[in-house]
Amino acid sequence: MKERLPALIAIALLFVLVAGTWWAADYTQRAVHIEPPRRITHEPDAWSSNFVMVRADANGMAINRMEGDYLRHFPDDDSYEVTQARAIGQRADSPITVATSNMAIMDRDGTRITMRGNAHLHRQPYDDRPALDVKSEELILLPDEDVAYTNLRAVVVNGKSTMVGTGMRYDNANRILKVFSSTDVRISAEDSQAARSKNQGSQDNNHESTTP
Repeated sequence: MKERLPALIAIALLFVLVAGTWWAADYTQRAVHIEPPRRITHEPDAWSSNFVMVRADANGMAINRMEGDYLRHFPDDDSYEVTQARAIGQRADSPITVATSNMAIMDRDGTRITMRGNAHLHRQPYDDRPALDVKSEELILLPDEDVAYTNLRAVVVNGKSTMVGTGMRYDNANRILKVFSSTDVRISAEDSQAARSKNQGSQDNNHESTTP
């Protein structure tokens, strides 16, 4: 028995050591506050006031500009919400466009801008073409494609011509305007391009297309 006593004492000490280690680890885990994984909700994590954002092309030339009174970033979908937004398209090979609205949402890495509330797109005059204005409650801009469109009611003023319809698409790169489901079309006789499009569009009042 005396020969086994040291071995029994060693086993007992080892048991006490293992039990003490387990207790210490459990106590530490319960004592130290571990934050649960952060829930990703649609809450802003960054903001700025009176800001200016500029996007450039591969050559470093500025092609798009976003301004606003206040900006908030949302991490869940990596989108930006802008109040009193002003989006400017300034490609070297296209007429300058300026879009304004009460608020805007920019997402998809800046490739889509949804202008909401008193949305207004103004295409400045170029060459011998007059200015183009589009008004709607919502306008969606695709800066990379230089395109603006809406599925809602839109009022389009192209020089002295006016078109009102539900649904509109304007391709600024190719200067092609389409107004869908037209309800009111008033085309100035002075605008020869618009007059020709009227003759084409008279066959189908649901699709007016012109080169403004």
